[in-house]
Amino acid sequence: MTARQVHIIDHPLVQHKLTLMRRKDTSTKSFRELVHELSALLAYEITRDMPMQEIEIETPLEKMKSRVIDGKKVVLASILRAGNGFLDGMLQVIPGARVGHVGLYRDPKTLKAVEYYFKMPSEMEERDVIVLDPMLATGNSAVAAVDRLKQTKPRSIRFVCLVTCPEGLKTFHDAHPDVPVYTPSIDRGLNEHGYIVPGLGDAGDRIFGTK
Repeated sequence: MTARQVHIIDHPLVQHKLTLMRRKDTSTKSFRELVHELSALLAYEITRDMPMQEIEIETPLEKMKSRVIDGKKVVLASILRAGNGFLDGMLQVIPGARVGHVGLYRDPKTLKAVEYYFKMPSEMEERDVIVLDPMLATGNSAVAAVDRLKQTKPRSIRFVCLVTCPEGLKTFHDAHPDVPVYTPSIDRGLNEHGYIVPGLGDAGDRIFGTK
């Protein structure tokens, strides 16, 4: 993988919080709080090279031109349901962002992604999309989500996850070599059930306390 394709976010605070999330005895409350904190930290890295525009403002002393990110042009595309755990932290940093949802579930036999919901803002041609999913495991859900998003012809797409693995990255970039992935960790691989190891378990279950 090239640096353009995969961005490893190795900031000490990010790595520290990810380690706490991995622990099997981390409570649902703590896990949820850590996802919130970690997603806010990741937002800083993901938006590092976002396009900016100059606007005129007035300081207490004089008028000047200064640069801003147009938050209304950013779409946070959450892959349901676990992606919703990312939203609050991201919106804390990019409060003007629009929010879209991609409903997918993984067929337990084929491990393929099955879509059941898709809703995005209008005028996607002018928008930069950040796709949110805590896990990039087999890569099938990520590929299916970006397939659908590309049909809306957004200006750019980025994918962010907490943990991924070589198999998932290969599947994803075989289908979408132009979409960069942002993650704190590339783990060892997948087990026979398609879960990332060592991983952190099922992120959706741990966020919502459903297991």
